[in-house]
Amino acid sequence: MNLPILIANILTLLAFMLHTFVGDKELKVNEPIDENDAHFQKREKWTMARCGWHWVSFDLLFATIGLGLINFTNFFNNENTLLKILSIYFLGYAVVWALTIVISEQFPKNYLKLGQWILLLLISGLIYFGTN
Repeated sequence: MNLPILIANILTLLAFMLHTFVGDKELKVNEPIDENDAHFQKREKWTMARCGWHWVSFDLLFATIGLGLINFTNFFNNENTLLKILSIYFLGYAVVWALTIVISEQFPKNYLKLGQWILLLLISGLIYFGTN
């Protein structure tokens, strides 16, 4: 068993669970209750954001399953290639997250308060070093 890949697998599982359940509760804080929104534009945008949120939840679940299959089975023929793709995938998520913080309006300690990029880089690094 590969310890860095196992740790990445545990982190993706925890991220999936927190993102799906705790994150959805946090999203509800922004749920529109404006009864004057006759065309439901705010409700539509909020629902679209929620769908996007859980799209990421599914990505985390799928990565968790993939890493679990790599850790505990011989399901894949070329695990190394898949691991490299996952490493780049999580690196890409980290870059996009950080760039979004850069182009957004600043607030105190925004890079730490929105520090998911750190987790994404950690997962990417663990997978990368686990393949070598």
